[in-house]
Amino acid sequence: MCFWWYKVADASEYLVITGAWINDLKIKKKALILPGQKFTRIELSPVNYTFNVQAMSAEKLPFILPAVFTIGPQVNDMDAIIKYAKLLSNHEKDSTHVKELVQGVIEGETRVLAASMTMEEVFKGTKEFKQEVFEKVQLELNQFGLFIYNANVKQLVDVPGHEYFSYLGQKTQMEAANQAKVDVAEATMKGEVGAKLRQGQTLQNAAKIDAETKIISIQRQGEGKKEEVRVHTEVKVYENQREAEVAEANAELAKKKAVWDKEAKVAQVEAAKAVSIREASCRRRWRRRMP
Repeated sequence: MCFWWYKVADASEYLVITGAWINDLKIKKKALILPGQKFTRIELSPVNYTFNVQAMSAEKLPFILPAVFTIGPQVNDMDAIIKYAKLLSNHEKDSTHVKELVQGVIEGETRVLAASMTMEEVFKGTKEFKQEVFEKVQLELNQFGLFIYNANVKQLVDVPGHEYFSYLGQKTQMEAANQAKVDVAEATMKGEVGAKLRQGQTLQNAAKIDAETKIISIQRQGEGKKEEVRVHTEVKVYENQREAEVAEANAELAKKKAVWDKEAKVAQVEAAKAVSIREASCRRRWRRRMP
């Protein structure tokens, strides 16, 4: 006669099987449980853990870190599920044992980190402080196969008798209020100065336009006068050139006239000389003919 059971896990569960023909353990959603084997169901749904972690800064100033962590087995990592099955499967997730384990990890990492920071660094870098706590806690929980699905770290709180955060908050509010007043005053001053500057620029622009208009008018008048002088000069040059040409022509004519007069006189002299020679020749011939 054979005794065996077929078991199926719920959607948020796994079956952890140990015993005969299994070296260590086996993780299944459904399985046939044979004689000599045992099985346990592990729940994968995450659980909320609420803590008020007390820590102390580098100056030995205490404070409280209220936090709510949502933690459970890492369902997408089979190695993490095996770790969880080996170490915590005998305990319910919301049992005191698991809660104390998680709380011990969170408190330990928070205190170590806070002890390395001044209170002002913790206050001013609250976001970074919370993120670093989250990362360090996750690093420790990895060895148990647990994963932080969500972490809601609230505002840091003073320990009764130590109102450091309260004073810092008041200081920050006062500084913000004073800065707001300064900003308003600066904005008002800039607005008034800007209005004056715009008025001055408008007047400057108007004066500049008037000056440029006058300059353009004077330039145009000057250009007109320059053109008039240029035309007058060209006319005068032309007249001088004409007078020079006329004078040159008159001089040339006078030279030619002088040559002509000289040639005429020479011709007259030569003609007179020729007449005299001819008359003398005629007289000699006449004398030779006389008895």
